[in-house]
Amino acid sequence: MTEYNTNTHLSTVPLRDRVTVVLLTYNCVARVGQILGRIAALNADVIVVDNASADGTAEAVEACGRVSGASITVHRLPTNLGAAARNVGAEHARTPYLAFCDDDGYYQRGSLERACDLLDRYPRLAVVNAKILVGEQRRLDPISAEMAASPIPDRVGIPGRVLLGFMAGAVIVRRSAYLEVGGYDPRFFIGGEEETLSFKLAKAGHQMRYVDDVVMYHLPSRANAARLHSYSMRNTLWNAWLHRPRASALRWTLHTLVDRPKSKNYAIALVRAVRGLPWVLRERRPITESVDADLRVLDARRYAERRPFFTFRDWKPTDQHETTVTAKALVGAERIRD
Repeated sequence: MTEYNTNTHLSTVPLRDRVTVVLLTYNCVARVGQILGRIAALNADVIVVDNASADGTAEAVEACGRVSGASITVHRLPTNLGAAARNVGAEHARTPYLAFCDDDGYYQRGSLERACDLLDRYPRLAVVNAKILVGEQRRLDPISAEMAASPIPDRVGIPGRVLLGFMAGAVIVRRSAYLEVGGYDPRFFIGGEEETLSFKLAKAGHQMRYVDDVVMYHLPSRANAARLHSYSMRNTLWNAWLHRPRASALRWTLHTLVDRPKSKNYAIALVRAVRGLPWVLRERRPITESVDADLRVLDARRYAERRPFFTFRDWKPTDQHETTVTAKALVGAERIRD
């Protein structure tokens, strides 16, 4: 791994001219103010995209902006677009970089500067994934541990661990690269939606890195976790056939069908996946053999952890593991643990 001292800030440009924080929220009135207060203290402009909340979240965001005096803009969407709502924030931002976060997390002071310095220095770098510390105890997120141990070698001299996927609410991205590949696809809604975006970035020649000195604090919410299961399984099947070569797609499909708990959500996911097959096959554009070779290295770890076929227990959220639901992309190969 290429080393780089991220403790040295290279730029004298004010942070608000370098990066915009784009916060996605949905029905989080109880604590969005707390999160926004911590984000506003970073001295970057904030764009909040409200996914058609019905509990007064947007009004709470506006009140927070008035009280704090921070530059907080809220965009109220008439319908819930899922992850694609982040595209609205990206389109309205005017800085070269975007720091994505959700309504249950915030960046450590100094982290955005470090990420921006890396993006300034390495034009091919499009995504900096932060280390995530969970809860008041600030435990290392298991997905961050996976990323820190990424076995993919660096071939272009960019610091950090090489990734083929990322965690949507804990990344700083190059806005031009994000817009170039179209941002999040609304057809995926939410649940592993990062996977298809990461494949598009990789196809376009952009680089993604996990950087340990860039830190996100995550205070996970269980509010919407249960309904994500069917979307995440559907999405990983769609992604396999959109982006992987045929043999690789078939292996990943069989693994997913065997590994996932057999439940009502499993059946719903299969139906949804089949319904989407016509457009998936029509738009299919496989990744290169070299990218697929790296992906197969990551897949091997998933295959080694495969559960028995007759696993029926649905995942139950706990403080220790719930971030694996919101994180979704395990260094490019999404898998939600039970």
